[in-house]
Amino acid sequence: MTSGPPLSADAHPRRGAALGLLPFGAFTFLFLAVPTVLAVGSGLYDADGHLTADNLIALGDPVILKTLGNSVWLAALTAALGTIGGAAICYALIGVGPESRLRTFVDAASGVLAQFAGVPLAFAYIAAFGLSGLVTVWLQDTFGFDLYASGAWIYEMPGLIAPYVAFQLPLMVIVFLPALDALRPEWAEANAILGGGRATYWRRVGLPVLAPSLIGAALLLFANAFSAYGTAAALISQGSQIIPLQIRAALSSETVLGHANLAGALALAMIAIMAAVMALYAALDRRASRWRR
Repeated sequence: MTSGPPLSADAHPRRGAALGLLPFGAFTFLFLAVPTVLAVGSGLYDADGHLTADNLIALGDPVILKTLGNSVWLAALTAALGTIGGAAICYALIGVGPESRLRTFVDAASGVLAQFAGVPLAFAYIAAFGLSGLVTVWLQDTFGFDLYASGAWIYEMPGLIAPYVAFQLPLMVIVFLPALDALRPEWAEANAILGGGRATYWRRVGLPVLAPSLIGAALLLFANAFSAYGTAAALISQGSQIIPLQIRAALSSETVLGHANLAGALALAMIAIMAAVMALYAALDRRASRWRR
């Protein structure tokens, strides 16, 4: 009686790992892939179910272009502020050990605050800086300073900057701090032995090594802000200043600008921009991973 070739030692663990991924794969397929395909595909059909390019042509409408420009501007600005502020926080933590209480607190707070967005963040923002918010009333009573002398800006595009930065900063700390931890002490020692100062080290070693991670983190923050919806929807109840709110308006009415299913075309535009940004992020992350090994 002959027996077959023996199974390799890692055959069963690999099979178990593949089976363990099935629930996640099913969840991703049902709640991410299928809705995305249906949403995007709907933009290619008219109200009678016939293929049409009218919805894609409607993306060139000045109103849509302005909304898209607002989304890009808001995402770029908050990504830049989050990148600079988050990188400064990470730099301040370089000398703190990974097991220290301060580092543990910062890591935990960043993980919580990065997820504190949407309606809860909008409510906290209104409670603090709204027309009758705590900070607004305190500034008025203490210093006679009126935050709303020029109008109710909190419910317009400028009012989205501060809450967006509030969840961009902790996300930057989560993403960029491991890159700073990957800087090897021997690099700084070699720089010092060769007579280089701190400025020389950061100019010729630190920044070139960190550049892919820094740019990649900025792209991730841009994508995060560009696709954010909950906070803007809670703060801005009228008007569609950014693309996610424009999609909401298209879904809540039968036609927008005379085109049915325009929401699908808007979603397609968003997905195309997000895909390009995330492709650049993935490429930079692969390049930066060489220095984290």
